[in-house]
Amino acid sequence: MTYFAQELIRRKRDGAALEDAELEWLVRGIADGSVTDGQAAAFAMAVFFRDLDARERVTLTRAMTRSGAVLEWDLPGRVVDKHSTGGVGDKVSLILAPVLAACGAFVPMISGRGLGHTGGTLDKLDAIPGYDSRPELERLRDVVATAGCAIVGQTAELAPADRRLYALRDATGTVESIPLIVASILSKKLAEGLDALVMDVKAGSGAFMPERQHARELARAIVEVAEGSGLPCAALLTDMNQVLGRTAGNAVEVREAIDVLREGEGEPRLVQVTLALAEAVLALAGLDADPGGALASGAAAERFGRMVAALGGPADLLDGPERHLPRAPVTREVRGGPGGVTGVRVRELGLVVMELGGGRRRADDDVDPAVGLTAVAGLGEPAERLAVVHARDEASAERAAERVRAAFEAGDEPAPTPVLVERC
Repeated sequence: MTYFAQELIRRKRDGAALEDAELEWLVRGIADGSVTDGQAAAFAMAVFFRDLDARERVTLTRAMTRSGAVLEWDLPGRVVDKHSTGGVGDKVSLILAPVLAACGAFVPMISGRGLGHTGGTLDKLDAIPGYDSRPELERLRDVVATAGCAIVGQTAELAPADRRLYALRDATGTVESIPLIVASILSKKLAEGLDALVMDVKAGSGAFMPERQHARELARAIVEVAEGSGLPCAALLTDMNQVLGRTAGNAVEVREAIDVLREGEGEPRLVQVTLALAEAVLALAGLDADPGGALASGAAAERFGRMVAALGGPADLLDGPERHLPRAPVTREVRGGPGGVTGVRVRELGLVVMELGGGRRRADDDVDPAVGLTAVAGLGEPAERLAVVHARDEASAERAAERVRAAFEAGDEPAPTPVLVERC
């Protein structure tokens, strides 16, 4: 049956529930282009304000999954993955995927580009010369089988409706809609043919859902729709009231992740979140393994190096990342004042990276892989040195330094201690 997109949008705008067949028709139109960009964006805005009920959420997610291929695997182990709702400095995927592979799991991690003020895993990986973040399905299968993990973007075959809607959401201010987030995440994950999924749902000043209660609602919605679609899923609520790790950007985050993999340790919050997620998904998949041991032993680093080389990146990236990762020509240390850091407007730091060129204002914007922030101070640490700006020129470095300085609060009172990881 043929429908009129504008009529379905109008009905959702006015608060009506759409039938399964209507949602499925809209998704097909988003995938094949018969629904225009304007109509798809209007549908997203209607959902943003009017929500979808439980049935509509499952129907939308399944329809987006079926808009392309659904992978099937013949591997000697469990197929698992993780997804994060996004945060500033969130390079967990770069460490977690090889940790899980070293624990005997297989990880076809379909990741996305940056949305709003948060960085995207694909943008980080694109900073690695030669790395193919959009391989053909056959190559993806081969890399997962041989390296144990492959962190890539959506291919043309996987969830094409989501790929189009994902870009429009970023450009139209509808990123924070719970049903659209759920459908976007799970359509890709269901298309991966997973045995288990763990969700990293961020809460705090740098998250899309700053309030813990809203983030908890999102986590529960994802678990409900995933399990309603036959995918075992766990969700952890993790803190985003500080930059995760010490860096925010693209190449600078890859470098930090490599340092953690090579040394088997790193900024404590980054490592703790990574290992908590690993433990949750391994338990869900029934795998008895030690992710901390996989990290400390160097086994995870070996898997990362194998994955990068198999996808076209430098075979010696782990041995000499400074020889391959781009560097910004200008660095500027940002000095604070006396006392310790008592608060951070983390979203503002994400916007600083965007203004430097490390993120997107529009879906088709280019990203500068070299710019960003390093040595970012955390809560309770001395405010004397807040961060180091990596910029393309002196003028942008100065502007960024001023915004970084304004994003931090300092004083003599004790800094708050946010709950880092909470099981939902």
